[in-house]
Amino acid sequence: MNFTWNDGPKGASSAAPLGPVGWLRVIARGGVLAGVLVSGVVLMLVMRGVERPLFGLGRPWTPHITQWVCRAAFVILGMRHETRGQPMQAHGAVVANHSSWLDIFALNARKRIYFVSKSEVAGWPGIGTLARITGTVFINRTPKEAKAQRDMFEARLKAGHKLLFFPEGTSTDGMRVLPFKSTLFQAFFSQNIIHDLHIQPVTVIYHAPPGQDARFYGWWGDMEFGTHLLKTLAARRQGKVTVLYHPPVRVDAFPDRKALAAHVEQVVRAAMPEDRRAAG
Repeated sequence: MNFTWNDGPKGASSAAPLGPVGWLRVIARGGVLAGVLVSGVVLMLVMRGVERPLFGLGRPWTPHITQWVCRAAFVILGMRHETRGQPMQAHGAVVANHSSWLDIFALNARKRIYFVSKSEVAGWPGIGTLARITGTVFINRTPKEAKAQRDMFEARLKAGHKLLFFPEGTSTDGMRVLPFKSTLFQAFFSQNIIHDLHIQPVTVIYHAPPGQDARFYGWWGDMEFGTHLLKTLAARRQGKVTVLYHPPVRVDAFPDRKALAAHVEQVVRAAMPEDRRAAG
């Protein structure tokens, strides 16, 4: 069963009429952004066609295209992208809180990562295609597929891929951090990889445009992607996103998945502004 957080104030999900000037911003920003995304996809398909037979799971070139596209997206939006701390160089995975579809751009812009996503995303128009091309790992949260997914995780991690997943299991309004689910952490405790893996906690904080609701960039519950995208593109002034990279921890320093999940959750939550540290 998929869990969707839907407890935020309903008024935050409603978008005001865009108006003529707002629509001009949508057309201008959206047109350029679409052009960059399409160019990135075409270039990545060409490069992957060469990369795959030479390196298999290895991707020495295409992640640079992903990073370029994601950095360009923030320039096009006029939204500041700020990072603190250092992305880890060691083998392992990355975990972060989840507030918006913008997380994909915010987390890819600085660090070469591969998202772990629920299997339904693969079928979403547009987003699913982008996810597949960029090497997203799709999972189906059913017990009978647990072993196959664990083997897939191991193969990707051994290939040097840094997998990124959202342990909350859903997105929120950005004003809290939900309890981290420990299920996916179990894959890192395989005896084949446990002594070589690190986990880096990352906190993503959105700052709304001046005068807007603090939840402006949050995308959760039954919000429609298209409506939220239009609102973001139409904003007269944009806010910013801050990505905080915390020191990585060794997997084998923890007795089990629950202890590891609890630790990284605490680190991610503690870095949020004081009024956003709620757990519900």
